[in-house]
Amino acid sequence: MSMAVETFGFFTAALGLLMLGVTLPHGYWRVSTVHGSVITTNTIFENLWYSCATDSLGVYNCWEFPSMLALSGYIQACRALMITAILLGFLGLFLGMVGLRCTNIGGMVPSRKAKLAATAGALHILAGVCGMVAISWYAFNITRDFFDPLYPGTKYELGPSLYLGWSASLLAILGGICLCSNCRSARDGNPTASAGLPYKAALPSAGFPARLHPASSDEEGDSSFGKYGKNAYV
Repeated sequence: MSMAVETFGFFTAALGLLMLGVTLPHGYWRVSTVHGSVITTNTIFENLWYSCATDSLGVYNCWEFPSMLALSGYIQACRALMITAILLGFLGLFLGMVGLRCTNIGGMVPSRKAKLAATAGALHILAGVCGMVAISWYAFNITRDFFDPLYPGTKYELGPSLYLGWSASLLAILGGICLCSNCRSARDGNPTASAGLPYKAALPSAGFPARLHPASSDEEGDSSFGKYGKNAYV
């Protein structure tokens, strides 16, 4: 059962990492619709890298943000957090492949594989937390500007990319928790391995056969004594 939990956690974290990788370049982080006539109605959508505008005829135009230093601080922070989440997820995925008990890479002992699986779970949890913080921070700024009556700029709404990112972060955290909890249950179920006291069978001492040797010589002496008759010692 524990191996099934470990495998489930690994594939769940891998799915979360894949969804985080899809979320980062996805264009619909925030969406705004400007209503008017048939010609002037358009949709503006943005992500962390560029902004696009689409009119009612389906013609759209995109432009990248001109300078990273000219962007808002939260957008720069969200970029850094999302990239960090993906890098941590890839590292956790690699360690998880090595640390799974159903794999045999390098001929590692089970205790070391359990430590690698726990480390992979911690990395996946950190990746999910980084993604969750980045997306929640971005969503907070959208809702703050939307409900601010004095905000002069374009008001946006939450895009589908944010919901995808939230789901990906939850999957990464869930997979990491499964990997860490499975490692802990394995250590609890094997107290000898967790205490670091391996069992060694008692070996006979080297002097034990030597102590038996004189006895055999005595027996030989007794047997040789029996070769002569009683009259030989009179």
